[in-house]
Amino acid sequence: MSQSSSPSPKPTRNRQDYYIHRARASLRHTLFWYNNLHHRRPLPDVELQAALQNELEVLQFSLDKLDQGVIRIATFGLVSRGKSAVVNALLGQKILQTGPLHGVTQWPKSVRWTPGGEGKVQVELIDTPGLDEVQGEARAQMARQVASEADLILFVVAGDITRTEYQALSELRQAQKPLILVFNKIDLYPEQDRDAIYQQLQELGTGTPRDRRLQKMLSPEEIVRVAAEPSPIQVRVELPDGTVNYEWETLPPQVDELQQAILKILNREGRSLLALNALFQARTAQVSIAQKTVAQRKADAEDLIWRFAKYKALAVALNPIGLLDILGGTVADLALIRSLSRLYGLPMTSYEAGKLWRKILVSSGGLLLGELGSSALLGMGKSASAVASIGGVTAFAGTAVTQAGIAGYGAYTVGHAAQVYLEQGCTWGPLGASTVIQDILNQVEPDMILYRLRQELGQHLS
Repeated sequence: MSQSSSPSPKPTRNRQDYYIHRARASLRHTLFWYNNLHHRRPLPDVELQAALQNELEVLQFSLDKLDQGVIRIATFGLVSRGKSAVVNALLGQKILQTGPLHGVTQWPKSVRWTPGGEGKVQVELIDTPGLDEVQGEARAQMARQVASEADLILFVVAGDITRTEYQALSELRQAQKPLILVFNKIDLYPEQDRDAIYQQLQELGTGTPRDRRLQKMLSPEEIVRVAAEPSPIQVRVELPDGTVNYEWETLPPQVDELQQAILKILNREGRSLLALNALFQARTAQVSIAQKTVAQRKADAEDLIWRFAKYKALAVALNPIGLLDILGGTVADLALIRSLSRLYGLPMTSYEAGKLWRKILVSSGGLLLGELGSSALLGMGKSASAVASIGGVTAFAGTAVTQAGIAGYGAYTVGHAAQVYLEQGCTWGPLGASTVIQDILNQVEPDMILYRLRQELGQHLS
């Protein structure tokens, strides 16, 4: 491909727009395919269609999110760390309830935010309950769900990070989303203590290999200090008549550092994050569709594979010409693969095709080796024995049985390989989610957050 036809424009904004375009095309193609399965499958299955409804809704949700262009930022942390206050401070007004009691936020809440009031980037801020509250498993499931849908994560602490916070942070990290660590309530600490805590936060991840992976995800630029809701301070007011009063003064939030960190990420790679997140959600939905489909059609697929194996074995056994065994066996294997693809309604992409061709070649090679082996052992192959004397009928029959067994086993092997590859490879077509994700990750620049996540994100595609 020539330099001028490269699909990666140089300007960052143009490149991000291109990623959005590719992601949108991928999702539309996928939705079109799965919404029209009844035209491709020989066996209509209302029960299967109902089972896939949730995955189809996820695909549509991901496409809608791309079309709206709204970036989701989710805020996590333990109770009383000031998560709601951080969201309010970014908004510039008190929208979410805050208070001294634990658990003021009982379920995730989202509000729209226009950073800097410029209207160029639309953001949805999501406030979540404390991760250490009651109903642990339900709360953990909620956190995983919100994290999977978020494009960026804010994790709020209010001092030295505790063991519980570190565990929660490590678990959230499994979502493999860009993360900003927010040191809130800095107004409660003397400057020296504040600096010492900040230094400790920057040294996160100097222990075990897993800890170092956490450090790799967090650069100093993504650890910020804020005072989202500073405590009132008492001020001395001296009146003209000489009397002195003491009043409580509320200080404005100090969140400029956090706002600048968010804006930097959104401007440089916000739309790339949006595209990748939509694609990963779509990929997860497609994999689930494939798994459910293969499980639902297991009995029909087994019958189909055995039928082709028997037909192929019989055809090879009766055919007197060895070369036609190989050619006919290859055609039979291809027909089996095509029939399985139609049965499942899953696309046959180049990912599966390449691997399945290798299986077919192995199967064909088995037939060829069988023919050669028969020639060596019996002094003649099936082709030769077919034109020999009547005494050669026994040799022909023995060779035919051997070849039939090899052919039947080859078809069985190819059929089961096709099941695996159809399930695993459905996201690797030209517009497949995995293909587009890989293209984006290959073009990420070294100084971006996505570059640090690239290796692990790519491992999900394996």
